[in-house]
Amino acid sequence: MITENQYFDGNVKSLGYESTEGKSTVGVINPGAYTFGTAQKEIMHVIEGELTALLPGSLDWQHIKAGSNFEVPANSSFKVKTTVQTAYLCQYR
Repeated sequence: MITENQYFDGNVKSLGYESTEGKSTVGVINPGAYTFGTAQKEIMHVIEGELTALLPGSLDWQHIKAGSNFEVPANSSFKVKTTVQTAYLCQYR
């Protein structure tokens, strides 16, 4: 089953699916700044574009380019901002 997700007035959209390893989403983030909450550990892969992330427990924003990833623990929140449309794969583990 493929699910459709839409957040922040349509500025973040994704398609969700489940593999043998768990749930994942593939999506696009429009330029802007957003705060996401997590229920599970998330592994976020930037596929195309780039973003800046403020991760839990950090005071410094990290620049994440295409081909890079970062992890966010369960039951936390993180902030991202981008100036270009950015494609991502998020794995929920």
